[in-house]
Amino acid sequence: MSGSLGRAAVALLCWGHGAGGGLQGPGVRAASSGGSGSSEHLDMLVKKDRVVVFLKGTPEQPQCGFSNAAVQILRLHGIRNYVVYNVLDDPQLRQGIKDYSNWPTIPQVYLNSEFVGGCDILLQMHQNGDLVEELKKLGIRSTLLDEKKDQDSK
Repeated sequence: MSGSLGRAAVALLCWGHGAGGGLQGPGVRAASSGGSGSSEHLDMLVKKDRVVVFLKGTPEQPQCGFSNAAVQILRLHGIRNYVVYNVLDDPQLRQGIKDYSNWPTIPQVYLNSEFVGGCDILLQMHQNGDLVEELKKLGIRSTLLDEKKDQDSK
């Protein structure tokens, strides 16, 4: 990880642990995968909602730093309506999603049925503004735009 990317990841991880309270927003839904890692089943899961995340753990209790960082990035942008699948609950899902995306790591983020990437890609998109643009395509307004507008007016 590059220096600035690493520092941003550490800042996000530390921020998340100090936030207190649950991390789950009102629209975040933990869902059961139904126990199948087949390509057809995974295709259905990623197409069911606009934002789908496969994590180790849950948004309230991520079980790895990368999953925590992905949740924190979504929170920073005010994304409240998304579905989470905990790959630790289902070994078939854990391996199946890696095969489906041809991506070896968890977390995995899907926007509008398209694989975006893992924590590193999501963090990079957050830093360079691409995530805001991708969210716009989904009709989701990043709360970071409102914060920037508030800062500009001061």
